[in-house]
Amino acid sequence: MAVFANISSSRKCGPANNRGSRHDNRLPFALEDLIMRIGNQYQVTTQDWFSQKKGNDEERDPQVVFNVLDAMLKDSLDRLKTMRESVSLTKIGFNGCVLEVDYTACVAMIRNLCLEGKLRAALWLRNKMILKGVIPDVLTHNHLVSGLCKAGDLEKADKLVREMLEIGPSPNCATYNTFIKGYCLTNKVDKALNLFSRMAYDGIRPNNITCSILIHALCKKGLLKDARKLLEKIVGDDHGKETSDVITSTIFMDGCFKNGDMAQALVHWDEMLQMASRIDVVAYNVLIHGFCLSQDMNNASRYFCEMVKRGLLPDIFTYNTLISGFCKIGNLDEACYIHGVMSKMGVGPDPISYKMIIQGLCIHGDVTRASQFLVHMLKNLMVPEPLIWNVIIDGHGRHGDIGKAFFIRDQMVSFGVLPNVFTYNALIHAQIKSGNIVDAHSTKKEMVSTGIYPDVVTYNLLIDAACSFGFFHSAVWLYDEMLRRGCEPDEITHNAFIHAQMRRRKPC
Repeated sequence: MAVFANISSSRKCGPANNRGSRHDNRLPFALEDLIMRIGNQYQVTTQDWFSQKKGNDEERDPQVVFNVLDAMLKDSLDRLKTMRESVSLTKIGFNGCVLEVDYTACVAMIRNLCLEGKLRAALWLRNKMILKGVIPDVLTHNHLVSGLCKAGDLEKADKLVREMLEIGPSPNCATYNTFIKGYCLTNKVDKALNLFSRMAYDGIRPNNITCSILIHALCKKGLLKDARKLLEKIVGDDHGKETSDVITSTIFMDGCFKNGDMAQALVHWDEMLQMASRIDVVAYNVLIHGFCLSQDMNNASRYFCEMVKRGLLPDIFTYNTLISGFCKIGNLDEACYIHGVMSKMGVGPDPISYKMIIQGLCIHGDVTRASQFLVHMLKNLMVPEPLIWNVIIDGHGRHGDIGKAFFIRDQMVSFGVLPNVFTYNALIHAQIKSGNIVDAHSTKKEMVSTGIYPDVVTYNLLIDAACSFGFFHSAVWLYDEMLRRGCEPDEITHNAFIHAQMRRRKPC
């Protein structure tokens, strides 16, 4: 009995148990539980066996004892084998997880690099992944193709697509659409059409986006007949035909308006109505824009009202198109009215809306109202671009209000918008117009001190003023400075000197 007691106690407290305790912090919890269960089971099994043998009257069968030990040893080895397999599977699973994490991190990095325009780094990382036997997915490749097309590197984009066909992943319709658009943006419509033909050869079916890209490119080049033929060739089934008709007819209509063919544009509009197509906001925007291009604001307004009656809500593009149209024909009151209506309709004016209104008012001499729109813009937390500030500064200058012109310049700086050469030219023009030539030269010195160098307009203003007031030597000095700074004189510069010479020779 003592022998078996020692065996039992050695399984509980022996070196094996100590070894397990030394590595508790490294083993998974599942393995700890497994080891504990094995130890407990051996203890229970041994105790049960001895409790059964107590009933025998001091019988000792050595063979039985060895059989029991042999069975226990075999069971122990089987369980250790199971433990080893569990550890191996855990390790394999861990490595697989690491590989998955590495892959996800790499493709995410490639996509981010493409969005940031760092294409060399993105392509380098892609090549490293391929050398390790891991190929990025088609979405990641599409990011690369898009980045290369935006950068104008269509040769590398073509090489990348060919590599995709060779080693994978296979390009999809989005890949080809991106590549075709890249060719169209660089005015290589013939190559875009060749690529379109290659799609069918590679087993990729074009979709509505493919069709729209090509038709838009053809219309832009004035090839309306070719665009029509292409549409008839592509749209051969009824699947998605209604949506396709709306998109393509809208593109055709826009192309006709931009090519000055209003009659053909209205034919496409009538076709859309006859087909009972789902005419959307974009289609109405194209129609309204077409009438604004021809300055037919009556029809533009009529279709705007029809659009609202149909239950289609105008968007920012609709309102900006109308504002632009009314500003171009000089109807600033109507433009301001549309500007006010859009806010009531839940469409807030954007910087473009304000820019068109302010420019239109300043061009037509209503600088006071333009300044009011500038105040509204600032109240709506929109900081205008330098162009808007410059237009108002120039407007005040042309009306002889130099004080307000410089006030707007100071306000511009206080909002963090730095003056540019156009700002200073407007101020110099205002000072010269009021006869303050000395102040105009001081403003020129100020612009140089801020790191902004005079351009040909600056020198022309100062030279013409010097010539007009009889300061011919000052005009010649400005001309020499102009040449030293590498600023090329133009026709206006030479005309100023010619007129000055004519005035000097004119008899009193």
